[in-house]
Amino acid sequence: MSCCTWPKILDSDCCLHLTPAVACLTLEIWILHLQVNLRFGVRGPETRTGTETDTCTACAGTIILEFAALSRFTGDPTFEAHARRALDFLWEKRQRNSNLVGTTINIHSGEWVRRDSGVGAGIDSYYEYLLKAYILLGDDQFLQRFNTHYASIMKYISQPPLLLDVHIHKPLLPARTWMDSLLAFFPGLQVLKGDIRPAIETHEMLYQVTKKHNFLPEAFTTDFRVHWAQHPLRPEFAESTYFLYKATRDPYYLEVGRTILENLNRFARVPCGFAAMKDVRTGSHEDRMDSFFLAEMFKYLFLLFAEEEDLPFNVEDYIFTTEAHLLPLSLSTASNSQAPTLVNNMAGEELDDSNFEWTCPNTRLLFPDPAFPRNLREPIRSAVDKSCPHPTTHRDPGMGRPPLRAQDFMANNPEHLELLRRMGVSLIHLKDGRVQLVQHATQAVSAVAAEDGMRFMQEMMELSSQQQKEQLPPRAVQIISPPFFGRVVLTAGPAQFGMDLSKSSSGVRGFVTIAEPYNGCSVLSNGEIVAGRIALLQRGQCMFAEKARHIQKAGAIGGIVIDDNEGSSSDTAPLFQMAGDGRNTDDVTLPLLFLFHKEGNILLEALKEYREVEVLLSDKARDRESIFKGKALPGALLDGSTDGAEEEDCSTEEKDHTSPASSEPVHQSQVTIQEQTTDDSGVGPESVQPAEGLGSYVPVAVGEEPAVDGDHSSQSVDSLMADWEEDLEAFKQMEKDEL
Repeated sequence: MSCCTWPKILDSDCCLHLTPAVACLTLEIWILHLQVNLRFGVRGPETRTGTETDTCTACAGTIILEFAALSRFTGDPTFEAHARRALDFLWEKRQRNSNLVGTTINIHSGEWVRRDSGVGAGIDSYYEYLLKAYILLGDDQFLQRFNTHYASIMKYISQPPLLLDVHIHKPLLPARTWMDSLLAFFPGLQVLKGDIRPAIETHEMLYQVTKKHNFLPEAFTTDFRVHWAQHPLRPEFAESTYFLYKATRDPYYLEVGRTILENLNRFARVPCGFAAMKDVRTGSHEDRMDSFFLAEMFKYLFLLFAEEEDLPFNVEDYIFTTEAHLLPLSLSTASNSQAPTLVNNMAGEELDDSNFEWTCPNTRLLFPDPAFPRNLREPIRSAVDKSCPHPTTHRDPGMGRPPLRAQDFMANNPEHLELLRRMGVSLIHLKDGRVQLVQHATQAVSAVAAEDGMRFMQEMMELSSQQQKEQLPPRAVQIISPPFFGRVVLTAGPAQFGMDLSKSSSGVRGFVTIAEPYNGCSVLSNGEIVAGRIALLQRGQCMFAEKARHIQKAGAIGGIVIDDNEGSSSDTAPLFQMAGDGRNTDDVTLPLLFLFHKEGNILLEALKEYREVEVLLSDKARDRESIFKGKALPGALLDGSTDGAEEEDCSTEEKDHTSPASSEPVHQSQVTIQEQTTDDSGVGPESVQPAEGLGSYVPVAVGEEPAVDGDHSSQSVDSLMADWEEDLEAFKQMEKDEL
């Protein structure tokens, strides 16, 4: 409808294409279709519309200002007549006992689809346009209808300072226990009505909720907890702030406006404009900026702070549409002989105006005490402050046993997963071995559980932030037994516990063997074989530190954990670090490294082929001369090895200092956590990284050193190398490892 909201439209072609959305209906039902194709109309296969059966009350009842303005600009009464018929129909469909309207109506049958009623989403601008239609057009009928609805709103929906939806047939029965942010327009409408007291109370409640979360959440509960965490930069709260300041001239509302402006600049401003908030609790953004933000938000903020001389015209001579466009009040006297005759159904009746239904009260006479607004705000502020949740890592007394703590969480524990589900937290395993934790507060079993979920996510972020400060560089697993002789280097992830290989000049070398059980989550059954060797383990089923303790108890000198996520590789995945189990890990003294699935398979295939495979665990690859110093080795393999090693060391050092940092973006419309270093089950206490900009990843790769030319002095080595020719060719296709 936006093409019909401009006040100076001289060409009616746009709205001539919109009128079929109303006119095509039966003579009895005059309700707008939800969508209309401006080229083909409403019905027909080429329109790709007209199949909708429902529309909201606000959609059907929010065209009278624009269509009436168009009729008076053009002299064609058709547009205003259609809009009036739509309002007449909605008025006739009100519930006669409660005088409330529903939220959604069937455009074919005229029956209410949703029978809940409030002043927020789905109904808001219907009430707004009844009052503004009276102000613009001067028709008493609009004011009469608005007053009837308003009396019911204040009787059933208003529970100061709350505005709660009710059922139209049972108005004493609440329809829900939460409020949506669109009701923030209502204090401004109450100012136009002249009912200042409840406007101040509701606005103050909204302001206190805003101060808790920087923005007004899309929906919040009656105890002021977040229900829907999004905030698409809606302008309704700024609109009400402007109208309250105009009515009271209380500088308090200038401070409110400054808070709105500062929060926009601090939390929503991005290089290309302002981004909607995906979650007001975490400050994550959504890649969108709706048109109403520019059309309304800055307009109301400018008018709030503007002095009279800053404005090129008198705003009092205009009425704001719901999109904050200005229509001149002079339209009510526009010369149009075909305009509908004004209706005054109250003629001849004695008017009781004790409730100021037909006049605007002078609030300075009603409330002469200058401290009156402040006295109204104080109890509201105290009530919200007591109810609104404060960020805390502690569970409130009397709320039962404490929730799952981040440092205790294990992704393979069914009980932990069930606790997450109840808190509205879901766990997603990514193909590259990382894990995402996503919270949807609306999926929690209760408001308390949703709060527990938020605390759990906050703990994860804090632990991840600590872990980022301890980020370690990659390690190397170098196969040194024949036929490799140190040529194959596998990039490995470090552990945040156990032996620090960067402090060992020689590293740890030994033959590898597969632990039994392979997951290493219990006492090893082949401990006598593992003793004195480097144990190969599979990721999963328990914490990394637990695996390390089991192989250390069996006498292993080191361990290599191989990812169970098929297809994972250091070529594409970020560096992986293994975290502890949240307890003291000083008892683990052996080195533990992590290989992705692709690199781990190379080692397993070598073990399968040759049975005795020796590896070197170190902080970086060693040159062959230092590895085999004092041992017989084919001269061709040593030829130029020292120079090559020096070059490798230089390139490694350069790479470590020039490797670009990268960060993972936030996914979903809620708190998102991604894993970089995890326990063996997928997530650990120091293993989960916030998805947005809390760390950088070091790209790593697996490769083979260039082949050394020259005559081979050992035929046995040549024959062994021939057996591995295909594998070596495959290694050459990988990115060269600068280690």
